[in-house]
Amino acid sequence: MVVPVRPVGAEGGGGSASGGSLRLQILGPLRLWRDGVELDAGPRQRAYLLAVLLAGADRLITMGELVDLMWDDEAPASAVNVIHKYVGVLRRLLEPALPVRGSGSYLQRRGNGYLFVAGTGMLDLADFRERVQAAEAALAAQRREAALDCYVEALGLWQGSAGEGLAHGPAAMSVFAGVDAEFFAACTEAAALAVSLGRPERVLPPLQLAASMAPLHEPVQAGLIATLGAAGQQAQALSVFRTVRTRLADELGIDPGPALRAAHQRVLSESLTPAPAERPSAPRQATPAPGMQTPGGLVGRAEELAMLRQSAESALAGGKGLVIVDGEPGVGKTRLLEEIAAEAGGHGALVVWGRCLEGDGSPSMWPWVQAVVTVLDALPVVAREKWLADELGRLVDPREHGVAAPALSEGGAQFRLFEQVVAAVGEVSALRPVLLVIDDLQWADVTSLNLFSHLAARLPNGTVIIGALRDRAPKPGTELSRMLAAASRVFGQRRIHLGPLNLAEVAELVRGETGQIPAPDAARGIHARTAGNPFFVRELSRLLADAGMVTQDAVSRAGVPSTVRDVVRDRMAGLDDGARDLLQVAAVIGRNVNLDLLAGAAGLDVSACLDRLDPLEALGLLGLAPGDPYSLRFAHDLVRESVTGTTPQPRTPRLHLRVANALERIDPAGESGVERLAYHLWAAGPLADPARTAQALVRAAGRAVAKSAFEAAERQLRMAVQVARAAGLAELELSALVQLIAVVGMRSMYGATAFDLLERAEQLARDLGRELEATAFLYARWVAHGQGVQFDRSEPLARRLLEQGKVSTDPIVYAYGLHAWGIHQWNMGDIDEASRFMTEADQIMFNDLAGRDDNPVRHDLQLLTAGFLAEITALHGDVQTARALFGKLEADAGDEPYAVTISSAMAVRTAVFIGDPVWALREAERGIAADPEFSFVVLGTYQRLARCWARAVTGQDPAGAAAEAERIITAHLVDPPQSCVATWHGLLGEMRLAAGTTAAAATALDLAEHYLDAYGQRYSEGLILLQRARLLQALGEPVPVVRDAAEKARALSTERGAHLFAHRAEKFLAELGQEPAGH
Repeated sequence: MVVPVRPVGAEGGGGSASGGSLRLQILGPLRLWRDGVELDAGPRQRAYLLAVLLAGADRLITMGELVDLMWDDEAPASAVNVIHKYVGVLRRLLEPALPVRGSGSYLQRRGNGYLFVAGTGMLDLADFRERVQAAEAALAAQRREAALDCYVEALGLWQGSAGEGLAHGPAAMSVFAGVDAEFFAACTEAAALAVSLGRPERVLPPLQLAASMAPLHEPVQAGLIATLGAAGQQAQALSVFRTVRTRLADELGIDPGPALRAAHQRVLSESLTPAPAERPSAPRQATPAPGMQTPGGLVGRAEELAMLRQSAESALAGGKGLVIVDGEPGVGKTRLLEEIAAEAGGHGALVVWGRCLEGDGSPSMWPWVQAVVTVLDALPVVAREKWLADELGRLVDPREHGVAAPALSEGGAQFRLFEQVVAAVGEVSALRPVLLVIDDLQWADVTSLNLFSHLAARLPNGTVIIGALRDRAPKPGTELSRMLAAASRVFGQRRIHLGPLNLAEVAELVRGETGQIPAPDAARGIHARTAGNPFFVRELSRLLADAGMVTQDAVSRAGVPSTVRDVVRDRMAGLDDGARDLLQVAAVIGRNVNLDLLAGAAGLDVSACLDRLDPLEALGLLGLAPGDPYSLRFAHDLVRESVTGTTPQPRTPRLHLRVANALERIDPAGESGVERLAYHLWAAGPLADPARTAQALVRAAGRAVAKSAFEAAERQLRMAVQVARAAGLAELELSALVQLIAVVGMRSMYGATAFDLLERAEQLARDLGRELEATAFLYARWVAHGQGVQFDRSEPLARRLLEQGKVSTDPIVYAYGLHAWGIHQWNMGDIDEASRFMTEADQIMFNDLAGRDDNPVRHDLQLLTAGFLAEITALHGDVQTARALFGKLEADAGDEPYAVTISSAMAVRTAVFIGDPVWALREAERGIAADPEFSFVVLGTYQRLARCWARAVTGQDPAGAAAEAERIITAHLVDPPQSCVATWHGLLGEMRLAAGTTAAAATALDLAEHYLDAYGQRYSEGLILLQRARLLQALGEPVPVVRDAAEKARALSTERGAHLFAHRAEKFLAELGQEPAGH
């Protein structure tokens, strides 16, 4: 519906450079007027930039934010230049008389960003906020009629959703949704006020607009129901309730929440009869409205708490739910979660907390270690022991683990771990409801975020998971944004944004903290100074109370802090050196501080440490953690961050070293704090012994790998390599490099991301006289270039391996050279030579198979070359021996996912070359089961393509299988080009033929021949030529034409020793009714 408002273009000012009157609308469709004449905002993208700037009026938006808001993850390279150009055009649109290159009055450049500064009466959003603030001020001054007038004026400015009609991406959606949320909040406040004054009809139009904008926003719908009832429209109120109830059930699978039920009940009981308009309202104090403060002392947040209660009630009733709570630091996210957790626990739910910690020193997967321990503790002993004996045991008690094995099996191990977490939570939720809270997700490591997404998508019944995060400081990174995007796709997910407290709520919070009712001007001053941030309100009001009465003079007095850091600095000013040192050491340790560790790092016994703690606790900075006499806790992350920010930079490394030394004294074996020790030694920089630091980092990587936190392991190993190299510790650097290469190389077959690591490792090994290790690293570089079909680079490396092997006294070095040269010949299409070199090397190489723990790189490369030997044996025509070799390789692989992946990937290719769909499908399914999340992208691609081929040639939806194969090829083999790209295009042609689409088959074979010529990988050329002959037959070409094409395939294959393809060509020729010439 359309809400009547005053003519937007006819009033309001804001002079422009042209001297005309300018009016901008963003509360609805984007519109502009000058002197009552509507202007065109321009092309879609430029208009969208203006809309984004208007929605963020009076807030600096950095260039990075603008790029994200405009394009999300698809920003062009010229994005920054495009924005600069658009800003120039918009400035002249807003101010036509602006000189060339003039910055103008409204679109201002500030640092690396832009700020829209609205003139008086120019922007409807600014006017709306001004009138809402005026309403809040009038309420605080007990001028309720005036407050309602202000609310009605503010709400009347809305014409629809903010930026209505614009296509918002995921990043910008939250900006415009945030503006809409201000409208909804004002509507609910105005509705309650209007009903209490007996004037419900004054707010009905904007309430109806809000309800149409947000059909599932329960507080808005409850406000509309209550207002309709109060206006005497009970039938319509009940109709709205029924509509909302049905929509909630159909779309979210939930029942109406407390607010809706209460509004419905009021209408039914006719308890909302309008009060006589002439009756004056009784004077009252500036205290919050009913429900502003919960019994537990939580100020405000009634709407948010109602939404959380609804999710918790769903779990209690056997349902499930996902809620994301975000807001700025100090806005009260954790306090809100504690409130709902206490309520849920009181109703019998198991409340499970996982708290993420800031900094690289935080143990990987830390929130889930905490959560899983709580979940398992809720199970009977037998069930708990069963889980601890499996993957979950490695998570909660991750003893040192060799990096190589789990790192090279990332996909399988991580997937199994995640599935076990889901299963364990489900086992508990079958016994009692579970409320799982993961706080401070902005600090979570990548694996923790992945597990959150995994569990959220597979929530067992009786479980609600709530995630909380900051929406700024820091800005959500790529991995967190990806997790939030995944969460948004979960059915029934709720997103709650915690905004600042309003003026009345600030006044109530001040009263609760100080025992004083602040005067209206003092409350306004605190509200303005703190921007309604609850933590800052609390800290500032305490500071003011310490100085006497909370008055406007006190608030405006010079020297009153304007940030939390200023509050902390002000409190620290009176501390003696000992207390200040203790506080700074604690801040380096983290928000939660072990008392023994703090005492040790400060050089104190525990008793003296507690004595020094007294003034810190009295100032509300650091105190004993609730329920844990062995730990301390900062009042808030913002306090700890502020202490860290006030610590002189030259002093910080010394503090980290003191903490590291204390950690080792407390736990000499280093079992409990491996990752923290590594972090503090790293942060101590050159003050710490580099060998000690590097060794600690390698141990920390092993601990991270044991928990499937592979990204953390890679980061720690890179740091270890850096430290060891800078200190000239060649042995230690090489040891760390071996582990790092194992972690980094497995996804890309030792691809581009590992080139520099491999080259450095080879050089180090040669300098240390380790010829065999150096050869393995050189071989890995050769594999990487070959995988990328870069034969101009791989051939010199293969030749170098062969020449070095010939002069080496180590037979394994010679075997590496033989294998490299043999596989190079395979790439070039010379199967005779490939078979000769591979067979010669076989006895040398595989009589001495390396163990993964001893030498992961060499072990995995041996598996690859074993697979190649089997494949080349088949291509050479000895299929029976090839099958036996694959059988041995499968047995050697066992159930280790990466080894299974290698053996499966080589086997499926060979099965396809032979033309055996049964074998191909069995091997493909075996490999995919070992890596269901497609972590081993290169090898996993072959498995999935072979599965498509097997389905196509056996008549199982050949068209669909071919289409899927084409998508996989395009996604993983074409750009950048990868080994076998020509082969799989040839096989795609065979799939298209099976589907009867000859034109698509011709296109696929044309591409196959193109890639043969472009990159020169010709081992499958005979098979591709044979597929061309089959295509000619399908097109109805004369038999002699088809025969010539097949004869060409047979002759080429025979010449190159690819007897398998030659035999297949002979069989095809026989089916044509004639043996090949000269046979």
